[in-house]
Amino acid sequence: MSEYKKHEPVVPKEYIVPFLLITILFPLWGFANDITNPLVAAFQTVMEISAAKAALVQFAFYGGYATMAIPAALVVKKYSYKTGILIGLGLYATGAFLFWPAARFEIFTFFLLAYYILTFGLAFLETTANPYILSMGSENTATRRLNLAQSFNPLGSLLGMIVATHFILALLHSDERDAAGNLIYPHLAAAQKAVIRAHDLVIIRDPYVILGLVVLIVFILIAVSNMPRNKSQVHTSTGEIFKRLFTLSAYRKYREGVIAQVFYVGAQIMCWTFIIQYGEHLGLTKARGEEYNIIAMIVFVSGRFIGTYLMKYIEPGKLLFLFAVGGMITTTGAIFIQGMTGLYSLMATSLFMSIMFPTIYGISLNGMNNDDAKLGAAGLVMAIVGGALMPPLQGKIIDLGTVAFLPAVNASFILPFISFVVISIFGYRTFRIHHAK
Repeated sequence: MSEYKKHEPVVPKEYIVPFLLITILFPLWGFANDITNPLVAAFQTVMEISAAKAALVQFAFYGGYATMAIPAALVVKKYSYKTGILIGLGLYATGAFLFWPAARFEIFTFFLLAYYILTFGLAFLETTANPYILSMGSENTATRRLNLAQSFNPLGSLLGMIVATHFILALLHSDERDAAGNLIYPHLAAAQKAVIRAHDLVIIRDPYVILGLVVLIVFILIAVSNMPRNKSQVHTSTGEIFKRLFTLSAYRKYREGVIAQVFYVGAQIMCWTFIIQYGEHLGLTKARGEEYNIIAMIVFVSGRFIGTYLMKYIEPGKLLFLFAVGGMITTTGAIFIQGMTGLYSLMATSLFMSIMFPTIYGISLNGMNNDDAKLGAAGLVMAIVGGALMPPLQGKIIDLGTVAFLPAVNASFILPFISFVVISIFGYRTFRIHHAK
């Protein structure tokens, strides 16, 4: 029997086509996440709004996750994984296509609505795709199968960053500068601004419309394919599961994990969104600032492989604690070290963020029965709301100009620092109190 398990395929032959189709979803949501982060700075300039108001892009984007994570889990519970994924793709494509009228009418609120609906779809996909991949084969190879699928997510993220850098930010007329490096756009006449604004919003619009077409093709492929049904349905009532999640002392670790995940996602989005403003303060263009963000993403991907290897020797909770302390150190550098060294310190933060989401996710669900874990997982996806709540607050700090003796953009990274403090406490409690393996 052990020899059979040893040679079990990660993806059985009968599941190869469904596995490939669902794996396509992982880079699709990675692309959406990381083409969007740098556009906060673009909207701030072209729409002539404050950093706090521009950060409402993140509020709308990650607020969609908070709104739809649990409804998505309930749909899968009642119907099927395929149904949940098709609903997700439909909402994703709808949100992407709404960028066309949003650019046509040049209304910022319309863009926010498009982002909100788009991420309804992402919430369905993230809540559904992970357990669906786990179900496509033996439980003995489930973790390896999910890791294989997840390895394609950063490829989508990198592609999103590249598209944002070279096909959006680099083409924005509103980001053109004079010989001294100052923006020209704010000083133009209203008629000139109107022409540039119309041009730039079309530049922002087009990649999303193309993305909507790609998502629509994936929708059709999955709709006409023979996808496996859920292996089992949850028979425990939803109310009973929620009661256990929120009241059982044995699930205290889970509840603490949801809080830690809120702060982690907030820290990640703040560090990857406002690196552009950090670079602009140093005289870099938006496109150049996003190039540093791409390097930070490469560091992030490398850190995930390094962290996965280190977990062979260091328990997850302890490694999470150590990486959180590392994040505290690098954000301290971003706050107090001015110049390019501070930017490099901010980029290094991505190394320490690399393992946090999946590690918090795994620790929090450790020890749960299958029924509770399905809705528990939705709670952890819902925790992505941290990416909606914290960036606007950081934007308000940046709008101050200066804080004490520091440039406000530097001082604003006190929020990611605080987030890493919360995560370090969860990591410490995990290996000292909860003893998660």
